Amino acid sequence: MKPAYAIPDQVNCAAIRYHSRRVTCLEFHPINNHILLSGDKKGQLGVWDFDKVHEKTVYGNIHSCILNNMRFSPANDGTIYAASSDGTISCTDLETGISSSLMNLNPDGWQGPNTWRMLYGMDINLEKGVVLVADNFGFLYLVDTRSNSQIGKAIMIHKKGSKVVGLHCNPVQPDLLLSCGNDHFARLWDMRRLESGSTLYNLEHKRVVNSAYFSPLSGTKILTTSQDNRLRIWDSIFGNLDIPSREIVHSHDFNRHLTPFRAEWDPKDPSESLAVIGRYISENYNGTALHPIDFIDINTGQLVAEVMDPNITTISPVNKLHPRDDILASGSSRSLFIWRPKEKYDVAEQLDTRKIVVFGGDDRKRGKRSKDEYDDDSDDEKFNPKGKNTKAKKSQKETTRYGRKAKR
Repeated sequence: MKPAYAIPDQVNCAAIRYHSRRVTCLEFHPINNHILLSGDKKGQLGVWDFDKVHEKTVYGNIHSCILNNMRFSPANDGTIYAASSDGTISCTDLETGISSSLMNLNPDGWQGPNTWRMLYGMDINLEKGVVLVADNFGFLYLVDTRSNSQIGKAIMIHKKGSKVVGLHCNPVQPDLLLSCGNDHFARLWDMRRLESGSTLYNLEHKRVVNSAYFSPLSGTKILTTSQDNRLRIWDSIFGNLDIPSREIVHSHDFNRHLTPFRAEWDPKDPSESLAVIGRYISENYNGTALHPIDFIDINTGQLVAEVMDPNITTISPVNKLHPRDDILASGSSRSLFIWRPKEKYDVAEQLDTRKIVVFGGDDRKRGKRSKDEYDDDSDDEKFNPKGKNTKAKKSQKETTRYGRKAKR
């Protein structure tokens, strides 16, 4: 019998305007349950202890533009690898913020858009000891995690000139690699013979594929998100891959000014049937347009739950389920939110434990909106908790708890 899902459906804490630009990726710490890492469009890396809520650590000198993907080092949980649109892979010590560059695809600087290489898809193959990254020209690169140097030459794995936005190594069979990109394909590879044109299978989609993931426990299923408003599921990588086992219609066909939507598995679900994804189209909630985060049973296509908070009016395209706890982390515009199951707390506990802290000021209220903010979905100052906001600078340690009535 399939266990009941524990849905994180209530905001437990939040860091408003934690980043100066929109959030692009999230990653939970592999050991410390209350540490969340976040990357943003400016290339900054945030380390947030959401138990303490008020402490802010953002490293701003690692990348010069979008931090697209990050993975923890399998050998050291205090080290994070990141891939950026500046064409570099970084290796950063989370305690000190000291970073080294493992690879730079643009050593001569900007030479025009036809030669500028940006890194998007990224994963780590633990067994082989390599970091895999892919660029905006269709090429895959391998970097040895022991010597921190590139292995061999770049391999074209997608159509020439197309972005390879996703890479995922199979969690059970490390020789299998899944890639996806702007050429409307997700592709299955055998890493023992990685060369151009040697795919095991090409999974065709009607539009750009934002993400493609193996199932987290067995590694036998595939879940993809495409901009044709479809989630596609293949129930077995050993079966017929000509057509997906199911297609689920879902609203996520929008990525201008937004981080692309990606459906992700619940890594704790033993049935490998629960996925989470933000929704683009809004729902009317007492006259307010809200954009829910959807929990979907990918075996049936049914909507298990839609979670929203009346105070969050921005879209939440970046979502990550905790690998061990019943927690959902969301990146909405420049802010971070932690969701927990409502039923775990009584009413008094809910009011006492929901905390929010606001970082930094808001120049736009003073008519000083930065030109960098025009291409972000960044009206997150509208988050108005049922209590008094506390603004905190990096050195301040202040929290705000939710009260029963909003103070105007």
